[in-house]
Amino acid sequence: MKQIYFLLAVFCNTVLLSQTVLTSYPLDLNNQEGQSQIVNAENTVTHDVFAFIASPENFTILKYNSALFLKDQFTETRKYSESKILMGYSFGEDGNPTLYWLSPASKNIIIIKYYLETKTSKALKFDFPDNQLLVTQYKKDNAFYLLMQNEDKQGLTLFVFNNGTVQEKFLDFSPFTFLDQKIRKVTFNQILRQYPIRKMDSGEYNELYKAIAKTKLYTLPNRLILTLDHNPGKTQFFDINIENLEIKEREFIPPTTENSAKSSNSFYHENKLYQLSANSDQLLLDIKDFNSGELIKNFTVVKKDTIGFKNSPLLIQKENLKPRKVKNTAKFLKQLSFSDIGLSVFKNRKNLFLTIGGISTHYSSWNDSENFFTADNNFNSYPGDDYESSYIESAFFESILNKNLETTRKDQEPLATDKIYYFIDNHKEIKQQNILKLTNYSILGYYDSLLKQYVMRKFTDGYN
Repeated sequence: MKQIYFLLAVFCNTVLLSQTVLTSYPLDLNNQEGQSQIVNAENTVTHDVFAFIASPENFTILKYNSALFLKDQFTETRKYSESKILMGYSFGEDGNPTLYWLSPASKNIIIIKYYLETKTSKALKFDFPDNQLLVTQYKKDNAFYLLMQNEDKQGLTLFVFNNGTVQEKFLDFSPFTFLDQKIRKVTFNQILRQYPIRKMDSGEYNELYKAIAKTKLYTLPNRLILTLDHNPGKTQFFDINIENLEIKEREFIPPTTENSAKSSNSFYHENKLYQLSANSDQLLLDIKDFNSGELIKNFTVVKKDTIGFKNSPLLIQKENLKPRKVKNTAKFLKQLSFSDIGLSVFKNRKNLFLTIGGISTHYSSWNDSENFFTADNNFNSYPGDDYESSYIESAFFESILNKNLETTRKDQEPLATDKIYYFIDNHKEIKQQNILKLTNYSILGYYDSLLKQYVMRKFTDGYN
């Protein structure tokens, strides 16, 4: 996981962290890396792999087959996409890519389809509707989706771009009842203003800073899952059918701590809902079957216990500095008691990987009129200055469960993502990096500023 990828440095002298160069392509961005953009993509029907490379002047498409041999390439000027950001892509039935270029200043996107056979392109413009805010975008089954929040109606609007067409679908949440933490009735839009939707990346590891979100969106084929955890007494769960626009609501009660003061959160993964509750005395984790609502597995930890299902030390990390170990469960739970808590679930071919913890923001200030520090850390300032700074602190541990949700005492092996971040951290020549996850491995694509070339490297899970 990215939170602990630096721990791989401990093993780097004794263990080979597998990475293989798959392909390279001569490329000179003329010292304009900061103004350029590179995106890797897979056509999930043909399994061709693409690299989209945008420099300030030109745009290049590299098309590789599934074995990563270069099949085709296409370069043109950025006459339609100049000064715009590549926000997504889709693939037509003919296998050619359509790219979506965002122009924030003019509140529209430019849609360009590229025909590699004829080395031509065709551009269209899509204007964002009035009174709608962009929530997120994503790709699923070779189509491109825009999700927007409607300020005039209690709902969301989904735009589906596929094969040169766009469909507009309104997801109506006005029939449902929403309550805040004080059990007062609020609207759907009021919740989203206070707790914006955070999209979880399907099939990938979602870092803790994303997983602490109180409103999460999960993208599935022809289906969306929206979960709300703003009220610590329940998880409000919406199962959305994109085809017929039917929205089904369910409620899941999180595990209850002995002390009523608690925070809670959830994570949905493969028809199971993982619900976490914690305070300074207890940490509780329930795993429930989504279809039946039945409890499959639960874990209970009190502050005097050791956490029997953890496969890593209890860690606290300030910003991106090296983490320090927490001595005992009581100190870890105390840290969680003033943090935004969450958990993330990720599966590879062997096991489930859970990251459990919380993130808190700490403030430090020197005020001349009071003449004292308001935080427990020291920093340099000067008398007479009014100064304030803040830093983020994460408390977390990792757990490994097998596919029967049983604990395992296996040593935690690094995932491909761990090794990618470790590799990036140790190679300052890497620019414009992005990660493409395939079925059995992950690809790190990047611009090598020293060798002046675009490179794709293969990374796999485990020690090699």
